[in-house]
Amino acid sequence: MATRPVGVPKLSRRSRILLILGAVVLVALIVGSRLIGTYVNWLWFGGVDYRGIFTTIVLTRITLFVCAGVFLGGVLALNLWLAYRTRPVFVPLSGQDDPLARYRTVITQRSKWFGIGIPVAVGAIGGLAATGDWRMVQLFLNRQSFGTEDPVFGHDIGLYVFQLPFFRWLLAWAFIAVTLSFFAALATHYVFGGIKLAGRSGQISQAARIQLAVLAGIFVLLKAVDFFFDRWDLLLSQRSDLFTGASYTDLNAVMPAKVILLCISVICALAFFAVIFLRNLQIPALATVLLVLSSLVIGALWPALLQQFSVEPNANERESTSIERNMAATKQAFGITDDKVNVQENFGSGEEVTPEEVAQDTGTISNVRLLDPSLLSETFTQLEQQFNFYGFPKELDIDRYRDENGELQDYLVAVRGINTDGLADNQRSWINRHMVYTHGNGFVTAPADRVNTVPGEGDETGAYPVFSMSDVANDGQGEIPVEQPRVYYGELNRDYAIVGAEPGEQPKEYDTQNSRYTYQGDGGVAIGNWFNRAVFAAHYGERNILFNQNIGSNSKIMFDRNPRERVQKVAPWLKLDGDPYPAVVDGRITWIVDGYTTLDNYPYSTLTSFGGATSDSTSDPAQPNQQINYIRNSVKATVDAYTGEVTLYEFGEKDPVLEAWKGVFPGVVKPKSEISDELRQHFRYPADLFKVQRQLLARYHVDNPGDFYATRGFWEVPNDPNESQRSGPGEKQPPFYVIAQAPTQDKPTFQLTSAMTPLERQNLSAWISASSDPENYGELTVLELPTDNQTLGPGQVQRKMESTPKVTEDRTLFDNPGVRAMFGNLLTLPVKGGMLYVEPIYIRPNSEDSYPQLARVLTSYGDRVGYADTLQESLEQIFGEGAGRNAQTAEDEGDQQGDGQQQGGDQDGQDQQQGDGQQDEGQQGGDQQGGRSPEVDQAVQELQAALEQVRSAQQSGNLGELGSAFQRLEEAMNRYERVTGGN
Repeated sequence: MATRPVGVPKLSRRSRILLILGAVVLVALIVGSRLIGTYVNWLWFGGVDYRGIFTTIVLTRITLFVCAGVFLGGVLALNLWLAYRTRPVFVPLSGQDDPLARYRTVITQRSKWFGIGIPVAVGAIGGLAATGDWRMVQLFLNRQSFGTEDPVFGHDIGLYVFQLPFFRWLLAWAFIAVTLSFFAALATHYVFGGIKLAGRSGQISQAARIQLAVLAGIFVLLKAVDFFFDRWDLLLSQRSDLFTGASYTDLNAVMPAKVILLCISVICALAFFAVIFLRNLQIPALATVLLVLSSLVIGALWPALLQQFSVEPNANERESTSIERNMAATKQAFGITDDKVNVQENFGSGEEVTPEEVAQDTGTISNVRLLDPSLLSETFTQLEQQFNFYGFPKELDIDRYRDENGELQDYLVAVRGINTDGLADNQRSWINRHMVYTHGNGFVTAPADRVNTVPGEGDETGAYPVFSMSDVANDGQGEIPVEQPRVYYGELNRDYAIVGAEPGEQPKEYDTQNSRYTYQGDGGVAIGNWFNRAVFAAHYGERNILFNQNIGSNSKIMFDRNPRERVQKVAPWLKLDGDPYPAVVDGRITWIVDGYTTLDNYPYSTLTSFGGATSDSTSDPAQPNQQINYIRNSVKATVDAYTGEVTLYEFGEKDPVLEAWKGVFPGVVKPKSEISDELRQHFRYPADLFKVQRQLLARYHVDNPGDFYATRGFWEVPNDPNESQRSGPGEKQPPFYVIAQAPTQDKPTFQLTSAMTPLERQNLSAWISASSDPENYGELTVLELPTDNQTLGPGQVQRKMESTPKVTEDRTLFDNPGVRAMFGNLLTLPVKGGMLYVEPIYIRPNSEDSYPQLARVLTSYGDRVGYADTLQESLEQIFGEGAGRNAQTAEDEGDQQGDGQQQGGDQDGQDQQQGDGQQDEGQQGGDQQGGRSPEVDQAVQELQAALEQVRSAQQSGNLGELGSAFQRLEEAMNRYERVTGGN
């Protein structure tokens, strides 16, 4: 009985058309979205004059896509064609119901679909995967010499950094191509009868045997190349838990084993190639068994035995050479070599310090910082926010400026940025978010070493920062004047903004209570033409961009306005510090962002978790948890707060990694000679780099390999004694920016400092500092304390401070239900022959809209603790009368503006906020009419009475009454906000 040919059912013409249309729509949606995103990025890079970066990246990705796709698809297509071409001409059926018959029929009828479609699909997938490796390929093409050779093979470090990853990448793609081709050829030969499994041993055609043997031989030959590269990879071995690099076992067992296995692999590959001439498959089979057994015995068993019975019993001697190499490479890779680290051993004479000696230490005592940037953001917000659509970051920044006498002064600095998330419900229209509230207003500063009054004295409401605002209302003429106080690019900017207007058109952007503004700068991307409007409408899924009539030919759209994000887009090869900070440079508000070049393949250098090393109780956002073993702060980037202009400057010593990237993107990084003197004055030693270095110095300050192996003398970063008050992801104490003068320094210096404790102990073992002074920028100072005369560490001092009688007697400060005490940053400062601890205490009423104010100052030196209203009094309690005469930290009463308010500023009235139902698109409603209502007058009277009660409680010194007074003040403030509509 004849059997019906087996095939695939044919689709109707209508079905084919529908399938094609569906595929076209699906592809259009996927590709269209990518094309829109690409075009938007192309416009953005053009707006910042870095389009060459964009085109270089895109062209590199396209080239990799094509090369990888053609290689992978081509090799696969070639082997499929060979397998199909050499298939048996006649394939007898193994039975009436041959299971392979239908597959042979389908493939035969659609041979081009399978022969071309499968390689194209595989090539496309492979090409897409290859595009992510553009950085590695470009570094190889622009590789540089380090000028340093590895201690084992004598190769330049650049071989391991730039070339070895590329060789490994090529080898990986070769493995993938050969493996896919082998299984594709195997399946093809099996389907078309070249391989049969009938009988005990099966059958295989000569063509199938030769093709599969050649592919297997190529695979084994590639494995020989892999063994060769494995020898170089041993310089990054992680066999030891103590250090990175080739250990004794790696050098004396694993490395010879790799050479032996390489030779065996070549022999095995020749055995597979011999099948071309010999029909016997036993030879390649025996060669394979030899390779597997050799890998187990020579490659695994022998190193394990050597490690177990020879190395571990004598590890301190066996590993000494490897440890020395690791120590040298780690110091070099992380910039902590002996020429960059100034170590003073046995710091602290233990002699009694006189009050006069303390008073004369003006470099440190006169500059003690009392304001904690991690706690005072809410104080800045409540007193300087002005309106609900402005805001400050969760953690403020520290920078320094020269005062009128030329003396260095550290400040808390912040930009009053636009925060559209803070808009009230009746203000959240699309027009308000994107066309009215477009920019921040002002640069706020407060000297970090003082407050506006002595707590509890005078007519002031409390000890607040001494604010100065440079904003639109005073034309930027605050204590630190700025030419353009409007801030379009800042840390709080999450929304896009549409700015610009036609000539003569009424301004629409909110500027002050009584004025509107039209952006005049070069920032943003033009959306005056309908095509760009349509693109951005599709990109954001917002039809208003397309139909809003106030968007004209001069309109621009600003997006990606966060300074850190802008620098990251311009320089995707950099890792960026987590704390951009604003500075006034040449009269303009400028964001400064530190950029790092990092590696994870520097030979013998210890691999360190970047995220783990930089994580502490205040780090937010956290760095990615990536392993690095090389870091350089090679780039200082700036972002103009008004125009969004991004500028990259080369910084520090010559960095081969940066030189390679300069070859990839020529002209992008400006030479260090173009850094202005004023900009250089505001460069800070970056916190994340310092955190990594202090973690490495905790171990690598040890010089003796035996001590290193035994972990003798290791340090660690202490936990933050007040970690529960912070918002960061870690527990470690953060480093602190201070102005101080260490014994090894000849003048007060703005520097980043950290205390260190012995491993798993709490006493103080060292003090580390990194200078930000332009004359000795980056110089690391380490003061090692003697081990025979222990000094209390931060945790011990904190407990001692809290338990001292002077503090415990004042229990109302900590137990009053109306007030919560907040401990500020615990600073560790070298003073004469010892370490002085200073910690401010803030109090905050337990209400929703309260904010911290300075209440007391704690100090500790040796076994003595000071606790007083001012730093001067606290110092005199532990050192004696006169010790704090140069520690004046409260402004004169007559110089204050009252209640912590700023000088100048836009405070002459309250702004009537705009709702969704406004008449004029993008324009706020009119100002308030007439005088105040009786309800407002009553609320003002209650507010004044509450303020008087607070002042009386402060003067009496009764902190219980002070808590109650603060509660009344908060209730009065809430009532005032209700009757005035929150304005």
